[in-house]
Amino acid sequence: MHDSGKGNVVHILFVCYGNACRSQMAEAIASRMGDGRVRAYSAGTHPLGEIAQDTRAVLREKGISLAGHRSKGLKDVPVAKMDIVVNMGLAVKFRPPAEFKGRLVQWHVPDPYLLDQGFFRDVCSLIESEVRKLLAGLGRETAQSKAEP
Repeated sequence: MHDSGKGNVVHILFVCYGNACRSQMAEAIASRMGDGRVRAYSAGTHPLGEIAQDTRAVLREKGISLAGHRSKGLKDVPVAKMDIVVNMGLAVKFRPPAEFKGRLVQWHVPDPYLLDQGFFRDVCSLIESEVRKLLAGLGRETAQSKAEP
């Protein structure tokens, strides 16, 4: 599962509080931008049980559907097997299990839950930018590992 620089798929988990907004956006955007190199997952430390309608709406504006997605908790995903776990915000209290051997990344993405759709759009744009940087970093890591003897 881990990216050895040989074209393997990188497994990334995005964690937020309710798995209703930020992590759902990140999973969908990473899946689209990952172009087959990434398998994205999302989960919440306290799953809400539903995805916010504004999350669906702002992603739909970008041509991304959340059909088939659901709000999940950490017990619903194989956290220990992830290559990268992204903690979406400082208020998200998440510690990976001891058997997790991947990389933990901290983002500072504000939670748009119960705020207006304009704020959801801003958060979605921020997530898109962060995902783009994360995936670009994967490309550099792969190139470096291929160059190493």
